[in-house]
Amino acid sequence: MSTEYRKTPEALGRLTSLEYRVTQEDGTEPAFRNRYWDNHLDGIYVDVVSGQPLFSSHDKYESGTGWPSFTKPIEPDAVRSKTDWKLLMPRTEVRSTGADSHLGHVFRDGPRDAGGLRYCMNSASLRFIPVAELDAEGYAEYRSLFDQTDDRPLDKLGDRTTTDTQEHTS
Repeated sequence: MSTEYRKTPEALGRLTSLEYRVTQEDGTEPAFRNRYWDNHLDGIYVDVVSGQPLFSSHDKYESGTGWPSFTKPIEPDAVRSKTDWKLLMPRTEVRSTGADSHLGHVFRDGPRDAGGLRYCMNSASLRFIPVAELDAEGYAEYRSLFDQTDDRPLDKLGDRTTTDTQEHTS
């Protein structure tokens, strides 16, 4: 299945003023005051403009920055990067490949065991699709990322819960 992800006038018309400022005018939203910085649910994050799949919750981690941070994109060609000098020093900007939406920046201070990158994204550039809604939203091909044999519930941080009780047999 090949889907073309692109920017359309209709999609731009559906954006909030913050989403437009971030994705189209290279803005940045406030840290710790955005939708997904503290989201620990399983699912995927897509470009708010085009719907292009960008990141998986499996690659999201707590960076302490107040923005959603990921170790890698869901597909290597989902994003592209370019150097910007807006703060008088070089930063690596991240944009979606389909709609050319500004997403955030990538830094080299991420978890070493996951490649060392931190994709620091603006929530306003993303839309979260929970696992339970992947099929209905047209992202069934990503369901396999979340197939698990471990059916213990997730805790607030997205980790599998543990039980302190053990079954005893007589």
